[in-house]
Amino acid sequence: MALDAGLVGRSYPPSAVYEVGREKIAEFAAALADPDPVYRDAAAARAAGHPDVIAPPTFAIVLSLGAGNVVVDDPDVGIDYSRVVHGEQRFTHHRPIRAGDRLVATATIDAVKTVAGNDMLTTRVDLVTEDGEPVCTTRSMLVARGAA
Repeated sequence: MALDAGLVGRSYPPSAVYEVGREKIAEFAAALADPDPVYRDAAAARAAGHPDVIAPPTFAIVLSLGAGNVVVDDPDVGIDYSRVVHGEQRFTHHRPIRAGDRLVATATIDAVKTVAGNDMLTTRVDLVTEDGEPVCTTRSMLVARGAA
């Protein structure tokens, strides 16, 4: 069944506040095998012009993945997750994510379309500080493969 184009523009309630910790940043950088000291050493981060350690650019997935799940779980969307593959992921940073940030994620459906029997759902997740400062915008496209 094709996704409903009327879903485009639907936004979901903001997530709970997520406090970015130095340890989580260091763990994420280690998982990426990225040795950059700005991800682990506050002095190195300050020397590079940051107020504290910063997160690797893809750290935003930690928050955006969970926020995007509200879309997949929405019964009005009706996507068959057993048939889903990840089609695309993009990050637009307004500034680096840094230790001590208190972030909130809000998901919005940006686009739906059906191509060759496959449903494509594009979501946007806006990450902002709890005070409303934009930090990162993520876009993710999921492809629900058709049954044919």
